[in-house]
Amino acid sequence: MSGSGKELGDDQVPAWARRTAGESRWAATAAVVGIMVLQYYLPGQFTFGPRWVVPTVGFTLLVVLIVASPVRLDREEVWLRRFSLCLDALLGFAMVWSVWQLVIGLIDGAVSNDPRVLLTTGAGVWLTNVLVFGLWYWGFDRGGPAARAHNRQQYPDFLFVQMQNQALTDPEWEPQFPDYLYLSFTNATAFSPTDVMPMSRWAKTLMMAQSAIALVTMSLVIARAINVLK
Repeated sequence: MSGSGKELGDDQVPAWARRTAGESRWAATAAVVGIMVLQYYLPGQFTFGPRWVVPTVGFTLLVVLIVASPVRLDREEVWLRRFSLCLDALLGFAMVWSVWQLVIGLIDGAVSNDPRVLLTTGAGVWLTNVLVFGLWYWGFDRGGPAARAHNRQQYPDFLFVQMQNQALTDPEWEPQFPDYLYLSFTNATAFSPTDVMPMSRWAKTLMMAQSAIALVTMSLVIARAINVLK
């Protein structure tokens, strides 16, 4: 390669395939906070129990995780992993509950006929889908962020284009939360993989589930909105 860029030697191992310092926790933390804010402001019929339940439990788990690993996600302990999985499960349950209640409400006519309320609620549920699945992809790929920092698993669950084009990629590149959020967003809009390929069966299953949820949510909300506007 010519030019002012840094040359990549044949023997240089890219960052995603070796031990690194671990990524900052704050992008993923912002996504978790965003999900809980969305849950709090959704209409009551789409939240599990009182609207403060999921945000309160979620914030408690999040505070414990931040205190235990405040800057970089490189600390490997079983109890930390379990707390993280509990938080993922809580947010996932809340998302599935909201989708289910929205679908039932659209079918039986219990959802407001106000187009503004209908579209904002549908957008909130869809955005929750994107954020939750982004966290799941990020949290499970190669064992999670801490395991990736220590390079515990050789084979990736998601194949990013930077892994295939190392000559065109900064050798210090490694997938971080924004990359998984992009994967989640494109999967929820295109209903299929775009430039990130699922490699493991669980990754394919999760992407299939997200596409199905996004397709049902968007199609029913748009159909109902068109019917109301007519």
